Amino acid sequence: MAGFAACAANFFTHPLDLLKVRQQTMKGTGNGLVHVVRGVFAEGGMLGFYNGMSAAVLRQMTYSMARFATYEELKKRMSREDGSLPFYRMAAAGIVAGAVGGICGTPADIVLVRLQNDGSLPLAQRRNYKHAIDGLVQITRSEGPRGLFKGAVPNVSRAMLMTGAQLCSYDAFKDLLLSTPYFTNGLALHFSASLLSGFVATTITSPFDVVKTRVMNAGPTSPYR
Repeated sequence: MAGFAACAANFFTHPLDLLKVRQQTMKGTGNGLVHVVRGVFAEGGMLGFYNGMSAAVLRQMTYSMARFATYEELKKRMSREDGSLPFYRMAAAGIVAGAVGGICGTPADIVLVRLQNDGSLPLAQRRNYKHAIDGLVQITRSEGPRGLFKGAVPNVSRAMLMTGAQLCSYDAFKDLLLSTPYFTNGLALHFSASLLSGFVATTITSPFDVVKTRVMNAGPTSPYR
């Protein structure tokens, strides 16, 4: 269910992810958000913001499903006899689950980055993957099986930091908000804590995300290998 829920959420977040990838791979001063939005719209209209959607779904079905499945299994194994799970064990389970998810999701992530960025490249440099599966096949043929795991190190590092940072900051923000007179245990509290923890986790992992994107998008002659 977690994988399918992530796919559904991806429909709303995919345009933002595409803009992020375009900004991370662009060089020079013309990479502002407004400039990128105009460029994507000029290339393909509103549908241009959903380039690479098949790879995004494949990524969620690999990365998210592997991460959630590993996390749930580790929680069961690491829980005490009374069913409680200390925070340090929960964080460890999250970090390990993030690593497993990062490894499983790397091939789909590479195809996703390249599909999202293809429209910004000159015609002669475009990969022209038809969809996610075609991208996996073409990468295997041109770069070998190892090409499917290009950028695995920054990708796994990012996934581990993302999960660990989210867990730690979520509990911290929840306790902080509960200490104020404005929040009680409910939807508003969990939404606000999640929003703040997501901001912290994204900020912490941003450098790894940039490296990951540039390595995955790199061609055979690129300095990013």
